[in-house]
Amino acid sequence: MYYGADYYPEHWPEERWAQDARLMREAGFNVVRMAEFAWTRMEPREGEFHFAWLDRAIALLAEHGIQTVLGTPTAAPPAWIMEAYPEASFVTEDGRPMTYGSRRNYCPTSDVYRAHSQRIVRSMAEHYAGNPNVIAWQIDNEFGGRCYCESCRRAFQHWLRQRYGSLDALNAAWGTEFWSHIYTAWEQIPLPWAAARLHNPSLALNYRRFVSDAYADYQRLQIQVLREAAPGQPITHNLMGFGYPILNYFDLAKDLDFVTWDNYPRFRGTPNLANRGLAHDTMRGLKNKPFWVMEEQGGPTGNAIVNATPRPGEIPFWAWQAVARGADGIVYFRWRTARFGAEEYWHGILDHHGIPGRRYHEVKAMGATLQRIGERLQGSRVAGDVAMLLSYDSRFALQNQPHNDHLDYPTVFQGLYRALWERNLGVQVVPPEADLSDFRLVIAPLLYILDEDLARRLSDYVAGGGTLVVTCRSGVMDVDNVIVDRKLPGLLADLCGVTVEEYDSLEDGRTVALQGEGAWAGAEGAGTAWADVLALQGAEALARYAADYYKGEPAITAHRHGEGLAIYLGTLPDAATAGQLVAWLSDTLGLQSPIAAPAGVEVTERVSEQGRFLFLLNGTADAQSVDLGAGGLELISGETVAGAMTLPPLGVRIVQR
Repeated sequence: MYYGADYYPEHWPEERWAQDARLMREAGFNVVRMAEFAWTRMEPREGEFHFAWLDRAIALLAEHGIQTVLGTPTAAPPAWIMEAYPEASFVTEDGRPMTYGSRRNYCPTSDVYRAHSQRIVRSMAEHYAGNPNVIAWQIDNEFGGRCYCESCRRAFQHWLRQRYGSLDALNAAWGTEFWSHIYTAWEQIPLPWAAARLHNPSLALNYRRFVSDAYADYQRLQIQVLREAAPGQPITHNLMGFGYPILNYFDLAKDLDFVTWDNYPRFRGTPNLANRGLAHDTMRGLKNKPFWVMEEQGGPTGNAIVNATPRPGEIPFWAWQAVARGADGIVYFRWRTARFGAEEYWHGILDHHGIPGRRYHEVKAMGATLQRIGERLQGSRVAGDVAMLLSYDSRFALQNQPHNDHLDYPTVFQGLYRALWERNLGVQVVPPEADLSDFRLVIAPLLYILDEDLARRLSDYVAGGGTLVVTCRSGVMDVDNVIVDRKLPGLLADLCGVTVEEYDSLEDGRTVALQGEGAWAGAEGAGTAWADVLALQGAEALARYAADYYKGEPAITAHRHGEGLAIYLGTLPDAATAGQLVAWLSDTLGLQSPIAAPAGVEVTERVSEQGRFLFLLNGTADAQSVDLGAGGLELISGETVAGAMTLPPLGVRIVQR
């Protein structure tokens, strides 16, 4: 297990470094991340490299048992590059170049910026290749942002030529007859700049795909240099969890050795532990293997606005939640709060004065525990019988045509996940191309973009005995974001045993009452955001609408297909109805938590050859009791436990069984 902090020695007098290293060692740290924003310090002028200061920092930390992850510094380009090459600047949707002065102000397709990036990455890699104290590399920092510059326009046109082969094929796929938008030259195709009216949905979706591919390609450029110049050193990138909407993280993760991400639970609001759980499960699912948190919240966040301070116990609780869901590394952001710059109110473990306080001692206590038990957890993995299918194509398409203010892809996904999280069911977040055969339940929210291959594999999954849940607004579009010419849910109609006769957008925030029947007899609930009016084509109703002009029509259905079952949600269930759905599915399929627990107690399991590690996390403000049954060895206290166990507020227990 790796445990540490993001460290910026260039921000502090060198005579302070030894004190920092000592305090880190005493906190149980064995790793830091460094240098991801230090390009100008390393290369003050083109081709003139200064690594001696970083060499000294790496060596000093190593003397205290602390190894280093080095960041390539391309997220914050030097002023001398951007002054000389203004064409490398990121351009916003309204066509304005981003003013130098922040970060992520470069274009990922810019040839000149890519050349500068290759040079600094190669120089770092050659200098630190084989250094035993450099254990991994982080590419850039938090990729993201859609650029609308001239370089991106040319690159997008080339990308489209590669995808479609001919203008005739593109025009036919996009339906450019509409508004006479037929393209007769590749150079005519624009980016979807800010405009008075909606862009062609096919153009808008493909631009979003292109941007995601452009960052993956820019990352690949750096990875290739590192593989050549520093072979054997693992490579990662710090992503931003489930909530980040701009990049296809499955694609970005393919070239990485392991995934890391940045976790700030108390950023702009009260922590939502279910959403944190989803973020961890998503990051773990990108490569179906353990991950790191490369920036774990270590203090109050804020730039111009200062957010709430983590309450006593929250910082280690959030870190333990990450470990419980598959993290093999926790790296806090940051070690010491900066005294200058744009993030001087984005606090770290130490405040501006550098004197250890409450947050440091909480981190130190967790570090002592990890030093004792970390080896036991190494190699263990989180198990789960439920898959949630995350479609970035559908997510991107609905960004351009969101339907209404209450139909939002991440919100719908999070709502269904929360119902699973509340029952402590193990969830794997998977891409559309994933093998689903090992899962007993698959939930595919808002599968708006659907191709024939995925439709066939979903049908085969259900026919083979699986249970599938799909929602309204599924099977609506083909891969080019053109509406299908058949009754919805399109390619899923036969599988689900229903057709959509018409639909109602609940755009004003109203809900529609639901009344259960059959297996759901007596249940009541409500649908939100959308209402499909369904005709049964072999399915049976589980719930019908109890209001509006479609009162009495099916709203939620079940269809036996082969050996399995396909559930169709004609409306998006509110929290209570989602809970009823998951409870019924759990009873029907025999899905259950590793142990029974009261509301607010999160239960997960990591499994390895050494045994099963049961994590119990009390996210409530009150003490909670759980029954362990036969129990086992509780790793934090070192005591053998069985039967009833009390968890204090924000208490964490790990039982090896």
